[in-house]
Amino acid sequence: QSQLVESGGGLVQPGESLRLSCAASGFSLGGYAVGWFRQRPGQGREGIACITKNGGVYNVDATEDRFTISRDNAKNMAYLQMNNLRPEDTAVYYCAAADTTIRPMCHIGAREPELLEHWGQGTLVTVSS
Repeated sequence: QSQLVESGGGLVQPGESLRLSCAASGFSLGGYAVGWFRQRPGQGREGIACITKNGGVYNVDATEDRFTISRDNAKNMAYLQMNNLRPEDTAVYYCAAADTTIRPMCHIGAREPELLEHWGQGTLVTVSS
């Protein structure tokens, strides 16, 4: 069974950092582009950053300076390093994998998630003092 599992979420204070992990099982993550998305309370899903099979990165403008996507194909893992977290970053964070290019993945994948082959169940990040 192919699946993605996110981990690393939790409650943090403003200004702190978190690293989210995305673990793939049942398939080789290295054969796919990977994206991180989030859904804030009462809002639609939005793309954060996407990474190609070989490590090329595309960041959605709003988070470009604070969030960094990476991957380790040997471990079948992807990551999202989040620095200087703000209360407005509170959301459920999802990873997804798809055989597609990263810029449309980050934008279209948020609006039409059924177009991406694999999704995780999400991990909650709460930023609050």
